[in-house]
Amino acid sequence: MIIKIYTDATIYNKNNQVGIGILIIKDNIQHQYHQTLDYAADNHTAEFLAAIAGFKKLSTLANPDDTIQFFTDSRMVSDAIAKKYSKKYKALLEQYLILQDQFNLVISQWIPEKSNQGAHHLARQSLT
Repeated sequence: MIIKIYTDATIYNKNNQVGIGILIIKDNIQHQYHQTLDYAADNHTAEFLAAIAGFKKLSTLANPDDTIQFFTDSRMVSDAIAKKYSKKYKALLEQYLILQDQFNLVISQWIPEKSNQGAHHLARQSLT
């Protein structure tokens, strides 16, 4: 089975509060999650935290033999996952990769922000 997961993060600049949005599509059914985090050092950190939270949710819905398509609008997160390397975000990348490794096949893909509106709206919703 192919399961799609979209994640996004947004930071409310006044207090550095972070909203993350997770959209998982399994069997043509959308599973929507959003969460507020108290702090993230920067947007890249927030995007990694969203991906990590997304894969934690995914682990409750998917089986190891499912094919996972992961979509992010963060070029930095996408590149770090592809290279399995990040100098500045090494610890976050390692957390993500441990979660990703639960599945036999994960295809990660960068998408433009306009193609990630579901997860984006969920992230914004957590800040209201």
